[in-house]
Amino acid sequence: MFKASANLNLMIKAARQASRGLIRDFGEVENLQVTAKALGDFVTKADLKAEQIIYSELTESRPHYGWLGEESLSKIGKDPTRRWIVDPLDGTTNYIHGIPHWSISIALEFKSEIISAVIYDPLRDELFVAEKGVGAWLNDRRLRVSNRKNLPEMLFSTGIPFGEKPHLDLTLQEIEKLMPMCSGIRRNGSAALDLAYVASGKLDGFWEKGINLWDISAGSLLVTEAGGQISKPNGDKWTVESGDIIASNKKIHSELQEKLSLQ
Repeated sequence: MFKASANLNLMIKAARQASRGLIRDFGEVENLQVTAKALGDFVTKADLKAEQIIYSELTESRPHYGWLGEESLSKIGKDPTRRWIVDPLDGTTNYIHGIPHWSISIALEFKSEIISAVIYDPLRDELFVAEKGVGAWLNDRRLRVSNRKNLPEMLFSTGIPFGEKPHLDLTLQEIEKLMPMCSGIRRNGSAALDLAYVASGKLDGFWEKGINLWDISAGSLLVTEAGGQISKPNGDKWTVESGDIIASNKKIHSELQEKLSLQ
């Protein structure tokens, strides 16, 4: 693996520290303390503990950086150009149902760009990391997006809105349009892992609307550093202010964007 920066090593350490409690609590899923934030949107005591661990690890070493976490208040740091972006448990619904597909996502933003990323799948011990301009890696293996260019061979993933979230009708129309043209569409329940899988060539593309930055910040860098492409669904440049994203290998990006257009 490439020589990681001090910040990336700190992020890796924080993710591994937080994973220990998550793994332990996952083994006793029937005893989890669960609270509903909204219809179909849950937070567990495990989420909160994991975020506290990550917050302590990162802010103790970098007290001047800002903070954006799913389960806590955001904070502008004394250094306003840098911010940690954290989802301590991406895939909470999977987690509380005992489905072994969830992850920890940590990104570092610098001047509105993601420059370092960690997505950790503790159950598989798969550590996805990336740094801007350096590349993306899974454990000690360099990541590359898939080389497929024909839609009938390609596998995609998306998020389907639940509860009271918007865009359900639009997403179902997109799935209905794309499904007959490809080899399948998955709804895995962890956007961070979906993007990591695009970066590693397991998936050929991912799209979702109305998604939170902490779900996709780390994954966005993984995809681009693995040779892929990200954008808004309309083709505009993706930014940290964007709540909508399409990610794919570069060969299919324009076609995927066109197929998902319902205009």
